[in-house]
Amino acid sequence: MEISESGFMKREATLLNLICVVAALGFVALAVLNALFSGSFLTTDNLFVTMVCLLMALMFAVNPLLYLKDEGKLPIPFRKGKALKATTTEAGGRALPPAAPLLDAKGRAVPPDVKSMVANMKQKQP
Repeated sequence: MEISESGFMKREATLLNLICVVAALGFVALAVLNALFSGSFLTTDNLFVTMVCLLMALMFAVNPLLYLKDEGKLPIPFRKGKALKATTTEAGGRALPPAAPLLDAKGRAVPPDVKSMVANMKQKQP
């Protein structure tokens, strides 16, 4: 049953991201149509409508882009350093690689018992 719920959630996220991409492309198309077919583009009203359309396109495009970034399917160009890649645990949650030390607020190493409590808290609850 859990496998079917996971597959359903993945299909649901894909469908919602597809709807967001279509809406973003629609708002970009409205902005382009406004620019092409308006008599005088540099009026306050036309610039306002264009900016609203582009802002709405950005709002709809952010969610799919963040989803692709989280899935690791969207490369981020011009990144200075390599980020720590997260590994997945058996429960499907994300955990830090074993080489990364767990530090407290003052930068000190955390005792092993606290590490195990933090690892238990990061696991997904059924």
